[in-house]
Amino acid sequence: MKFPDKLPHIGTTIFTRISRRAQELGALNLGQGFPDYPIDPQLTGLVAAAMRDDHNQYAPMEGTMELRECIARKLHECYGWTPDPVSRITITLGATEALYSTIQATVGRDDEVIIFDPAYDAYEPAVRLAGGHCVRIPLLPPAFRHDWDRVRAALTDRTRLIIFNSPHNPTCTAADAADLQALADLIRDRDILVLADEVYEHVVFDGRRHASVLSHPELAEKSCAVFSFGKTLHATGLRVGYAIAPAALTREIRKVHQFNTFSIAHPFQRAIAAYLEAKPQAWLELSAFFEGKRNRLLSALAGSGFAAPPAQGTYFQLIDYSALPCAALPDTEVVELLLTEAGIATIPLSAFYESPLRLTVLRLCIAKQDETLDEAAQRLRAFAAAPDSPG
Repeated sequence: MKFPDKLPHIGTTIFTRISRRAQELGALNLGQGFPDYPIDPQLTGLVAAAMRDDHNQYAPMEGTMELRECIARKLHECYGWTPDPVSRITITLGATEALYSTIQATVGRDDEVIIFDPAYDAYEPAVRLAGGHCVRIPLLPPAFRHDWDRVRAALTDRTRLIIFNSPHNPTCTAADAADLQALADLIRDRDILVLADEVYEHVVFDGRRHASVLSHPELAEKSCAVFSFGKTLHATGLRVGYAIAPAALTREIRKVHQFNTFSIAHPFQRAIAAYLEAKPQAWLELSAFFEGKRNRLLSALAGSGFAAPPAQGTYFQLIDYSALPCAALPDTEVVELLLTEAGIATIPLSAFYESPLRLTVLRLCIAKQDETLDEAAQRLRAFAAAPDSPG
């Protein structure tokens, strides 16, 4: 059978490949970003209760009003701005569907979309399927900051969308108010929209405050901001996210959404709304929770030979092996060595670049039990200290 290959250069994701290898080898999986600890049993109970109460048929296409109203209140508390839950909030199948539906709604054939490398791997395929083209601007080590002059030089009459991710996965950096202002200045008086991937909005460290496009009045009217309850509630398997956009843009996003997923699991929506009613500030604990895990891992790796600049946000942490005997090896080879010799799964940072740089940096997920992090640190130390360490 012959059929067109719409994504000829895209195979199985790095996360799936590494997770499969970790399972085959019985390795600790600090590669793919998911918690290995249970969710709040109160949320579990609320999901069961919603099903017992027969919320088992289609939810409204836009999402249940109860959940959208909870989101509106949360955004007001976080950013001092209350979106209309009827016209500006859409519940989606995780953040990934929100990203996909927004790209399909806004990008046409030969449009250009600016994304920043290293980039989350869901962006490029969605742009290609819409007929668009990604213009990839690298975030360069060691700081991985946005070069707004370079962005300005990349803008053309075909630029339709800028995908802006903060806190940033995979570099673990966090944008600030100056970045938002620079972005607003660039797109002012241009027919360019912003797709803001803000799924780690509540995971910022060392006293930082998340810089959301929703907190910037100008950007709020030219952006779709995407969020995820999977990250906020430690429950990636729920697959419930949401998109916040101006009413006109929301109408276009919903046109795609209704013929994509149509509606999202009804009992999950009911349960999350009830959970947020019972614990309206549940997210306030996230930064301290993950900062503690980051610090635990950093302390355990101190003096190991791995450099680990403290993550500014997300539930990931980068480690640099440039001071180890294996420094000359590509990061993909070091990932394989860690799997086979140390029994630990990590993700190479180069996998997130279109044109991989020569990097010695790996990404670890810190959304793990303390015991998992302690064991991972011990294995990393042993790998670094081994007298026959590859080099």
